[in-house]
Amino acid sequence: MTDAPLTNDRQRTYTWADTAPALAALRTLSGLEFLRAIARGDLPPSPVGMTLGMEPLREEDFTEGRAVFRLKPQEFHYNPIGSVHGGVFATLLDSALACAIHTTLPAGVGYLTSFSFKPHAGECRPRRLKSVPFLFPAQKAAPSRQISS
Repeated sequence: MTDAPLTNDRQRTYTWADTAPALAALRTLSGLEFLRAIARGDLPPSPVGMTLGMEPLREEDFTEGRAVFRLKPQEFHYNPIGSVHGGVFATLLDSALACAIHTTLPAGVGYLTSFSFKPHAGECRPRRLKSVPFLFPAQKAAPSRQISS
């Protein structure tokens, strides 16, 4: 390793809104109403969405049991070998799954998500800047009091 300073540093600045209005709305809005309110701009988007640079939510992407998230790959998503880091995919999958579940819940009811991702060899391809935006649809399949899949 060399002691020479790195050149061509990049910088990224972003902002996010106070989450208090969204947290308060959870008590009075169903999950579907809540997510559509975020998509309309009536409530602030999630800080993680701003951190990752997710595309703005669309109201039509939320129906009962279904949620869709989009993200265009950017250089700041890269891992050291120049493709999109797997943690970005995991975060988008978790967000889509959680919101698909949330669309089915009444006001004031919470949830946690846990998922297992086992890609097949043919599904693992590097994604780079010139890649098309990622689309992450999720559909809640099996409702349960304790587990949804």
